[in-house]
Amino acid sequence: MQVNSHNNIQVDFPVDVLSLSIESKYFDDDGRPKRTGTVWTTSAHIITAVIGSGVLSLAWAIAQLGWIGGPSVMLMFASVNYYTSSLMADSYRSGHDPIHGKRNYTYMDAVRSNLGGVRVKICGLFQYLNLFGIAIGYTIATSISMKAIHRSNCFHKGGRKKACHTSGNPYTIMFGVIEIVLSQIPGLDQLWWLSLVAAIMSFTYSTIGLGLAVAQIAENGRLKGSLTGISVGIDTIKSPPPSEATVMKKANMISSIVTTSFYMLCGCMGYAAVGDLAPGNLLTGFAFYEPFWLLDIANIAVVIHLLGAYQVYCQPIFSFIEKLASKHYPESRLITREIKLHIPGFRPYKTNLFRLVWRTVFVFVTTIVAMLVPLFNDVLGILGALIFWPLVVYFPVEMYIARKKIPKWSSKWVCSRLLSVFCLMISIVAGVGSLVGLTIDLKAFQPFKIRY
Repeated sequence: MQVNSHNNIQVDFPVDVLSLSIESKYFDDDGRPKRTGTVWTTSAHIITAVIGSGVLSLAWAIAQLGWIGGPSVMLMFASVNYYTSSLMADSYRSGHDPIHGKRNYTYMDAVRSNLGGVRVKICGLFQYLNLFGIAIGYTIATSISMKAIHRSNCFHKGGRKKACHTSGNPYTIMFGVIEIVLSQIPGLDQLWWLSLVAAIMSFTYSTIGLGLAVAQIAENGRLKGSLTGISVGIDTIKSPPPSEATVMKKANMISSIVTTSFYMLCGCMGYAAVGDLAPGNLLTGFAFYEPFWLLDIANIAVVIHLLGAYQVYCQPIFSFIEKLASKHYPESRLITREIKLHIPGFRPYKTNLFRLVWRTVFVFVTTIVAMLVPLFNDVLGILGALIFWPLVVYFPVEMYIARKKIPKWSSKWVCSRLLSVFCLMISIVAGVGSLVGLTIDLKAFQPFKIRY
């Protein structure tokens, strides 16, 4: 038995040889270290994960629909997300026992237990596609923020009429190189301070964007915008009591209220400050020019946040491919070979050859794609339209129907299916709109250049 910094104890022999008193003190019913997550820590992690750089695009999103449609749609999807998240919480344990049923540790485990078959692979495909898209989006967003820092200082020195053009390629490459290095650090996604830094940075740039919007509204002396919008042209939850599902539902409610309120505030204030000309990103589209140093701080916060967030979201892909390779090619020298990297001033760093090559190639691909199509809002829109229905609505609803054995054509069955179909239609419309926007933007686009 060894002590570690996170859960105080680590098992290196079977749990069943321990006495019941030790097991109840240090371990849960599945033999894993005692879970310590509460409603509040769980809510904090959800809020940290949800409030990201996309919050800076909400003013633009509301501008597309106006004062009536924008907030209404936001509230509607927040309600759908909360409802389906509650269904997912009930899928944490298999069977009808919310306290002693078999745990499902991942989304795919829950789908496997409740649905099985080919849908498990489909779920995994959408999950990893989502993570791959997020990696590309984060690369684009970081490059744009780094470029915005250069431009804000240029505008401050030379005035707003100065061209201040600069290529985003060096910043994209710089980000890629840093991520290649970070991707080789073992267990980076499990460092507790990484989430803390991400939370501080996300609230920093979001609050600055909100503050600048409020200041602009005060300067304007009125609220801009129109009713119809732009004209068409890692802690885990502790074991019961109460059950994990009950805790998770409370955390979902708290986090949904906090994030929706924050999103509404940022989006509506941004739209009220700038109106129908709201840019895709309040901090990089130069809806605000001064104080330039505050814009720099906000964009630096974006960069720091996304440097770590990239790794957190990519670790599941890294782990999945590496486990798959080890399973199918256990004797391959490429998979098993260990190498030493000599770093001046440090001890030799040991790593796996496949890990080094695979993770480097992954970061390289996401960097190249980001340079080829550096259109953050379009990528964000397509990704959201593609992922929303299957992962947020379809699978939770289908697992709910299967788990509760809801009779076909009963009122619950019909309502659940209608919700799923309605959200599918919304996703299709959103996807078509995002593709049209991407097509329009690509007409005036040159590869490997970031434009505003």
